This record gives sequence, structure tokens and C-alpha cells, in this order.
Amino acid sequence: MWERAELKMRAKIAFRRNYWSAVLVAFVLMLVGGGAYNGIKKVYDRSNNNSYSYTDYMDDIYNYGYGYGYGDYEESVGRILDSTFGVIFSAVLGIVLIVGVLFSIFIGNPLRVGGNRFFIMNQTEQPSAKTLGYAFTSGNVGNVIVTMFLMDLYIFLWSLLLVIPGIVKMYEYMMVPYILAENPGMERAEVFMISKRMMDGHKWDAFVLQLSFIGWHLLSAMTWGIFGIFYTEPYYQATMAELYTWNREYAFQNGYIQ
Repeated sequence: MWERAELKMRAKIAFRRNYWSAVLVAFVLMLVGGGAYNGIKKVYDRSNNNSYSYTDYMDDIYNYGYGYGYGDYEESVGRILDSTFGVIFSAVLGIVLIVGVLFSIFIGNPLRVGGNRFFIMNQTEQPSAKTLGYAFTSGNVGNVIVTMFLMDLYIFLWSLLLVIPGIVKMYEYMMVPYILAENPGMERAEVFMISKRMMDGHKWDAFVLQLSFIGWHLLSAMTWGIFGIFYTEPYYQATMAELYTWNREYAFQNGYIQ
């Protein structure tokens, strides 16, 4: 069984040896992680939960065409303007949401795989930040995009049942982007199977490992994210890559990957 202290010690040594490249790659991974996307979605959903419906909007236009009294006219125009702004605002946010989803699928996920490859390689060598684009130059970017999309979809669908099944699946598929980082052309079913076996019996330990960074994340928040960019994120990414490396060796020893 791996030890948290050992993984984190090895991670510190690795990312400090190639510090500025590790900082840049970790920063990109942080940007494509989805925080802004969730915020936009919440605003979009809230903008569509108002009591003034599209039917009300059309009724106002119809009635305005036949003329209102002064008071009714003023109120109607105000409601029409408010509704028009709401429709435009919702449409703009809807477009932003769609663009964000497409960016995550076709750009963000491949960059995530490339970033994971960087931190795997960084354990034994000094790769450049250009490794971020590995998925696009591997000749298997289509397989990477589809596999990562299915991973996100499976986690989302399981989360619809209850929160707990979604969390379990999230940890079950945790190794998927790392496996793709080394094997971008691997069959999707095999990728999910290997990740599942790698994390079998290790989900709770992986959760505790992530939880051990809470102090660093709080410190990052206290410095408006500056400490996170220059230390916490590369430290965290390097640690998770160390976890994958340990799981990979364990898988070789047990014979379920060749």
C-alpha cells in the first residue's frame, strides 16, 4: 500500500526540479477544470426561473398593439423591456454555456490528458510545457475526446441517481486521463476496466490524499489564488501523477495490464 507522505515527498522533488514548466502546465489544468463553467450554468438556470413567462411576454405585445390606457401602457412597456432583456440575457448565457461545453470536450479534455502526461514524464525527466498538446499530436485525439466525454457523461448520469454513486464513479474513473496520457489509442472499454481495477480498494485512500491538500487550498484562497498558482496546483498535480505511477506498477505486478 502506498503512503501519502512518500507520494507527496516524491511529488515535491519532481515539480521543483522543473518548476516553471510545472507551474505553467498546472495553471492550464486549473483553467480547464470547470469552475467558471459551473458558475455560468447556475446563472443561466436562475435567469430562466422567473415568474414572467414567454406567454406573458406575447400577451403584452398583443395588448400593446391594441392600445392601453396611460398607466397600463407604461407598465406594459416596462414589462416588455424587462422580458426582452431577460430573453437576450438568457440567449447570450445559453450560447456561452454551449461554447463552454464544446471547449471542455474538444479542447479542455485533450489538454487535461496532455497535462497529466507532462506530470508523469516529469517524474524521471524534464519535459517542456509543449507536452500539453500531446493528445492533439498523438494521432489518437478522436479516441481521447470520445473516451473523456464518456467518462464525464457516466459520472454525470450516476450523479443523477444520488450524490454518492456519482462520487464513487468519479474515483473509479480517476485514472482514465492518466491511462490515456500514456496510451491514447487504447480501446475505451479497456481504459475504463483498467482504471476501475486500479482504484479498487483505493477510492477512500485517494479521497483522503486529496483531502490532505485542504490546508494548502485554504492558504491559496487567503492569497487570492497566487499561492495556488505557484505552489499548490503543481504540487497537487505532481502528487496525483505519483499515485497513478504507483497504481500502474501495482497493475503490472498483478498482471491485469501488460
